[in-house]
Parts: sequence; structure tokens; C-alpha cells
Amino acid sequence: MRDGIAEPWGTRTPYGPGEDWPVRVDCHLADGLEVGDVDRWVRTAAVLHSNGDGLDLAVKDGRIAGVRGRADDRVNRGRLDPKDLFGWQANNAPDRLRTPLVRDDGVLRESTWDEAMDRIVQRSRAVLDTEGPGSLGFYTSGQLFAEEYYTLAAIARGALGTNHLDGNTRLCTATAGESLKESFGCDGQPSSYTDIDHADVIALFGHNVAATQPVLWSRILDRIAGPRPPRLLCVDPRKTPVAEAAELHLAPLPGTNVALLNGILHEVVLRGWCDDAWIDQHTVGYDDLVKVVRDYPPERAASICGVPADDIRAAARLVGTTDRLLCTVLQGFYQSHQATAAAVQVNNLVLLRGMLGRPGCGVLQMNGQPSAENTRECGADGDLTGFRNWNNDAHVAQLAELWNVPMEQIPHDGPPTHLMKMLGLAESGDLKFWWISATNPAVSLPELARVRKILGQESLFLVVQDAFRTETAEFADVVLPAAMWGEKTGTFTNADRTVHLSEKAVDPPGQARPDLDIFLDYARRMDLRDRDGAAFPPWHDAESAYQAWQKASAGRPCDYSGLSYEKLRVVSGVQWPVGEAHPDGTERLYADGTFFADPDYCEEYGKDLHTGEPVKPEEYREYNPDGKAMLKPAEYLVPAEPPSADYPFALITGRTLYHFHTRTKTGRAPQLETAAPDVWAELSCRDAERGGIAEGDLIEIRTPRGRVRAKARPCGIRDGVLFLPFHYGYWDTPDPTGADGVRAANELTITDWDPVSKQPLFKTAAATLRKISDGTPQEAIALGDRAVSEQLVE
Repeated sequence: MRDGIAEPWGTRTPYGPGEDWPVRVDCHLADGLEVGDVDRWVRTAAVLHSNGDGLDLAVKDGRIAGVRGRADDRVNRGRLDPKDLFGWQANNAPDRLRTPLVRDDGVLRESTWDEAMDRIVQRSRAVLDTEGPGSLGFYTSGQLFAEEYYTLAAIARGALGTNHLDGNTRLCTATAGESLKESFGCDGQPSSYTDIDHADVIALFGHNVAATQPVLWSRILDRIAGPRPPRLLCVDPRKTPVAEAAELHLAPLPGTNVALLNGILHEVVLRGWCDDAWIDQHTVGYDDLVKVVRDYPPERAASICGVPADDIRAAARLVGTTDRLLCTVLQGFYQSHQATAAAVQVNNLVLLRGMLGRPGCGVLQMNGQPSAENTRECGADGDLTGFRNWNNDAHVAQLAELWNVPMEQIPHDGPPTHLMKMLGLAESGDLKFWWISATNPAVSLPELARVRKILGQESLFLVVQDAFRTETAEFADVVLPAAMWGEKTGTFTNADRTVHLSEKAVDPPGQARPDLDIFLDYARRMDLRDRDGAAFPPWHDAESAYQAWQKASAGRPCDYSGLSYEKLRVVSGVQWPVGEAHPDGTERLYADGTFFADPDYCEEYGKDLHTGEPVKPEEYREYNPDGKAMLKPAEYLVPAEPPSADYPFALITGRTLYHFHTRTKTGRAPQLETAAPDVWAELSCRDAERGGIAEGDLIEIRTPRGRVRAKARPCGIRDGVLFLPFHYGYWDTPDPTGADGVRAANELTITDWDPVSKQPLFKTAAATLRKISDGTPQEAIALGDRAVSEQLVE
């Protein structure tokens, strides 16, 4: 046991390249409980980040009472981060939803399941009969289980025939999936966390791994502490702990990532650091890429992104001359201007160097949520189930046969509707029924004033399925109480394709039900049928749903056909694909230089990186007939809302160490809430000095859309850039700052999205800043957060 707040990454266990990461088992139990007092331990994995740390839940007297890391898990080797150690307490929170709620005369009141479901079914049928399936929409999470996503996809697409289904993975990892499709023809992480054990250089692009994946950061720190440590490159406008540990830190202006990468690629090509033989054998598009990047010498890139030209050269030399290069990417690229184009340039770097399929080499286009990978695989986020291609009739026919429904019933005359378009359809009144499960858009979406107005429209019948009465639930016509992690059984897959089984440990409170049971109950009440008149979906519980998913994934890149519940009860984490060719899982994709890009097999034919216009099938076949990896260039484009005289700062938002998403769970864990109880704003020490702002002062940040008041935190962030954590909403108001300004960062963000991945651009907003009142440093930084913040202050 350790102080997981003051020591978020724990003690060091150094190791060298090619060695196994040493075991360190972390544990935290409820106050007064000893290990010997635990009634039983139940297998699961971390649910409050994308790392997928394997752990066991402690059960005492029918309640979850703590956690213990699993020493044999391939992901964490026993380690747990602060959210792992303390987040389980949300399951026991006294304000859990225990009964359904329905709205009468503008007020939510308790109801029975029959009454709540009858209202949902009656409205569903009425809308279907009068408006058709295009009037129904579903918006889900990145935190459910694969069995639940697959069931929802089957109901929405196969039975109801609506194209309006997306997940909140649209906000965090849509660009990860899209960038992989653009480069490799299909989603699917090429590399493995174990590549950290072998890498000579680790380049982190917009990936604050110390905050978002603390156990993975522990792995990197342990390599750094050992013999022959890897060299780190950090690309981030903030001076994070990752930047502090890096040999080279590049802090570009927000929105200029494409220009920076083009400058690095220019040098890699110019200096002859490409693997020409590998490129010639395994890729297409080299000449097109060279034509673009030759126009981005370091001096030009420097003039755009504000990074010294010599630093760009140094970064290119670092990544261009190493024998084992591992690149990682996350929200700093995904939620910024030209998101997919920038992420693809990182793929280009790996491809130019021939760094795929070998230990210590590759790219990890990271996820933000614990089961974001499942959302994409199962088709609950805008993709077709099993990484099938919506623009390939043979793939749609295959899915129709699998579900035993008419092919024409599965909408495929255009791409599935993404979240931001669904919002527009709800705003215009075309979307009349919207079912939101396990996510909180009233805090997490951009331009919240607009979102609240849309959610509150009388023309929209809103169903919210959650474990708590969130900000979004306050707009609902029906609220359904859902079971949480630890209260149901299912599988979920982390960012490096590692699948874990999460077993039910305790019963959910009151009348709360697993999400899978709720979806299946809806299907039965709607009397959904397949082509032969049998009940659809035909499965009835978690294991039968999983077996159906195994069949759906068989033969596809994300093949689960050889991975049973029985195996997952023995092996702590297995990487897909798992089938006849790979019965024990697959550590790295593309080791043989064969990609999922064949025109008849690929998940997507790609898009124009500037406009998002889909590539036609015949164009793809002509461009890439042999299914090779694709080098795709992108010109730098100026952001839609750059800083100006009226709004001179660039505002970025993001995640932090002690909270997850909108704090629905972590805000109810006392240690995590005490560590970071309120919103703060980071600004550079020089900008603070110019504004007469000291640590703890109350400041106000404005954009053309709204304002946020927060305590100032001067630190090592780049001059001219402001940072707000996006976790803070309204459920625990009044605002602890005592200010009359709101504290949700998304009051300020812009309604705009990447043209390729359709991911909202949370890191592209122009802002202004003013001081409201004096404060004290103690008011600015909570006790637990101080340890991290002190590393950021210059």
C-alpha cells in the first residue's frame, strides 16, 4: 500500500532494454480492512482510463471494499494508479440511481421499470411509424463492455435501421481510429505496450502519459531509471512531467502540429534517414509525401509553430537515427486543428523509418477511454461491426447474413452519422428520439450553451441511462438506473488491443440493471425480429452476447474467435487477434509487412485529409491495389479561430491526473476529489507577471462563447497559451470558488470538428484573460495536486 495521491507513479523498479518489467503489486482497501478480512477477490481491469490495468476487486459483506493489482497481468504487472486505487468508491456512493425516473409536468419523479420502458417503447414506435428510423438516435460511451456495444449496434443498425449511432469516443479517439485507417486501411493498434521495454527512443506527440496513463508512465520511468535508458521526445505546449523527463521538449503553438511534423519529416527525408528498401516494398505514396514536405524546411516550420528551427532539426535527428523508435499520440493531436492529418504524419514517420513489427518499434495511436477500442470494433461509434467497410456491399451483406436481417435494413447509403451531425439533427428537430447511455454531454461537449438548448428542446424525447443523476439526466424525459463496473460481467479492450474479462463482484443497488439487460429488455418490448421471425438479438446474457461477438469478429482484423471467457479467466490479458493462426494472441500487427489494406478487406477506402471527402472504391483500388501501407501528406492550414487582438490567447482543454471525464465517478471518491476539488487555469509565468496575476488569484477566461472563472496556476506552459481541465461541471454546485462564473471548460470551446475523423476541436479556441481578485497559493492547488503542479512551475 502507498500514498497514491502524493506518489501517483509509485516507487521505481528499474530495468534495462529487453528485460521483463519487474512486478510491483499495489493495493488499497477500505479504512480498517486488512487483506485477511476480504471475503473474496474478483477479476477485472481498470475502468477509469485506457491503460487497462489488470486488478482484482476486494469484496466484503456484499460491497466492493478495495482493489489489488494483478502481478501476472501483461499491462501493469501489479501496478495501480490513483484512479485505480480510489475510484471504486463511486460504486458505493449514496447518491447512486436506484429506480427509474420519468418526467411529469417538467419534474422527474420515481417510477417503475414497466412505466419507464413503456414510455420509451411508445415513443420509439410512434416516431418510427410517423418519421421513420432516421428520427431515432443513440449516443453511447467508451466505458461499457464489448457485449453491450455489440448488442446496441445490432439493435440500432440491424433491427431499427437507423444510421444515427455514435459513442463519446468521438470526443477522444475517433482520430486514433481514423488515422490508422488512413495509413493501414483499417483500425487496430500496430504496436504493444511491451515495446516500451525495448525502445531506444520514445516520441510522445500530444500525449501527457503521466496524467492520462500513469501506470504506463511508471513503465517509462522505470526504463529511464535502468541501464541504457530510452531517450524521450515530448511535443506539448505544456511543461508536463513528461516534458521534464524528456531529452527534448518541443512546445508548438496550438493548431500547428502538421507544420511541425512536416518540418521533422523534411529533415528525415533530406538527411537520408529513411529505410528505402522497406518503403519500396511495403508502402505507396512516397513521392507525394516528399513533394509536400520538401516545402517545410525547419525555418518555415519554425515560423508557423513557434519552435526554434534547431530544435526541429534536433528532434528529426533523434527520431531519424535511432534503431528502435516508438511513437505515441493522444489528445494534444486528436482534439486540435487538422487532427487526423497530424496523426497521420506520425504514422508517416514510423513508415519512413520502417519501424513496424519489431520489438521497440511502431506507433501507438492511443485511446482515451477504457473500452474505446470496443466501441470502434463493435460498430457503436460510426463504424460497421467487425471493422467492416460501410462502402463495400459484400461487407454489409456479410453483416446482414450474420444478423439474419435484410441487407437493405442496414443503412449504408452513406457514412454513419457522427455525433456532431446528430446534434445538428436534434437542433433542427429532425432527430426526435435520443438515447444517451453512460456519458454526460451536458459537460463534455463543446459550446455548452448550445448543447443545453438542444437537450432541453420539447421536440426531443431524451432517454438517459446512467449510474448517477448527471447534468445530462436533468434534461431527460426518462432516466434509467444502470449497474456499474464490478456489478456486471463483460469484456473490454485497452489501447494496445489487450482484452480483459471483468467479472460481476456485487449486485447493483436498488433496481439498477446492467446496460446489456436494459438494451435487451428494450429489444424484447419492441418485439424486434430477424428475417425468420425469431427474437432479435437472439442472445440473452453476457456470455451468449460475447459468443455472438466472437462470430461477428471471426475472420476480421479484430478477431476474438479463439478467445473464450474460460481463457480470460486464466490468462490476465490477451491481445487480439486471437484465432487459429494466433491462438495465444498477437503482440504486434504487421510484423510480416502484410497490412489490412487490401481493397476487398480494408475497413475504409480513406478520405481527403484536408476536406474529409471519401475516396471512391475505384480510386482506392487504382491507388493501392496490393494493400500496402499508405504515406499520405498534408499541407498546413490556418486554424479557424486563431488568437486575435481581442482574444490574444490560445485556449486548450484536457485531462488531468486525478479525474476522469466529467468526474461522475472520480468526483465521488474522497481522495481524488480532495486532491483536485475545483477547476484551475494554467498560464505561463511571464503571462502571469504581465497581468499582475499570482498563484491562487481568481481569473476569468472568456471566448466568444462564454466565460469560466478559475484559480490561476502560473507554470511552465508556453507563453500565450491557457489550459483548463474539462472535468468540472455543475452537479456539486454551488461553485466552491464562490464566483458567479461557471467552471465548465466547455462553455468556451468551439463547435467545430476535424473534417476526417469528425472529432470536436477542443484545443482550438481564442481567448482573453483578466484578473478578478487576489488569492493565495493554498487556494489554488489542493494538497494532492501540489506534488504534480510543483513539477510544472518554472
